[in-house]
Amino acid sequence: MTHTDKELVVSALENGTVLDHIPSENVFKVLEILNLMDEKNRITIGINLNSKLFGKKGIIKIADRFFEDEELNKLALVAPKATVNIIRDFRVVEKRKLVMPHEIEGIAKCMNPKCITNHQPVKTRFTTMENGNEISLLCHYCEKITDIKGLY
Repeated sequence: MTHTDKELVVSALENGTVLDHIPSENVFKVLEILNLMDEKNRITIGINLNSKLFGKKGIIKIADRFFEDEELNKLALVAPKATVNIIRDFRVVEKRKLVMPHEIEGIAKCMNPKCITNHQPVKTRFTTMENGNEISLLCHYCEKITDIKGLY
């Protein structure tokens, strides 16, 4: 067996959700957005995997866990080209694309230092605004625009 014949094989998922084509640098943000840090089910994470479409990608497999579209669509902010595969009995039974949500809560930080959300225990709330490939966020409270970098 040559070096190129060796491959690490991750066990197949019997039932659950696979989040694929995540930008590698945003894998941990996806875990945070979906509150998976305290998840009790098995989670397999791959970062900097080869991707024909994107060069490098991240992937997250969550065993025995399924999500509502509303939960998953929040990921469009950090992984707009991610795909969601629903697995049942080791087979992909459904593929979903993410859709940018109209509003997001509690994910991004308002860039306005005077915004109430930066001084009071108030959950942030934004309206998403798309302009071509650019995404910005309009704060519900101070009406300042935060660019997508506010997520990091």
